[in-house]
Amino acid sequence: MHGPASPGWLLVALCAASGAYCLLRMRSGVEEQRRAAGSEALMGFAMAAMAVPAAVFTPPAWAWPCYAAVFGVAALHSLRWARTSAHHLHHSVGSAAMVYMSVVMTLSPGSPGGHHHAHGGSGTPLLTGALLLYFAGYVLLTGARLVPAVAAPAGRGGAVTAPGGGGGGTGWGDRPELARACRLSMGMAMVAMLLTL
Repeated sequence: MHGPASPGWLLVALCAASGAYCLLRMRSGVEEQRRAAGSEALMGFAMAAMAVPAAVFTPPAWAWPCYAAVFGVAALHSLRWARTSAHHLHHSVGSAAMVYMSVVMTLSPGSPGGHHHAHGGSGTPLLTGALLLYFAGYVLLTGARLVPAVAAPAGRGGAVTAPGGGGGGTGWGDRPELARACRLSMGMAMVAMLLTL
């Protein structure tokens, strides 16, 4: 994306860390979690690559159509699984947003082979706005789900357990609060990237 270097590097770090954690989640014993983690790892690493400041690396002209093709296939694949889990529908929307950003980057004045636009932004304001609203809502909802519920003590000596606590056998890949934090990070990164269009 064509933003300043410091926020770009922060986005790269955030998305790459999210993608790396999603790779860990792919080791889960639950097939549904592995499938979701694979889609999220692809998204995280691709967003990290997109966020590299243009002053450091400008992708070749063929890179953006390749991104669009890969995420077009990913959107259709996630849509296929949307009947089993609503989260796959979110993956489809995220992949479609990546296709949209790739097309915008192809047509962007600063990208190789891109066309010059008379107006400042290259994206379609209505579509960009709709995606921004969706991902901002997703970030708020996911963030609210991370806030621990205040549980009433079960008696005088009752202890309140922290979310994810008590499951001594739970591995890093099966921690729901970490998966939500990862999704929250990628949602915020998507909002930041869409704001640059």
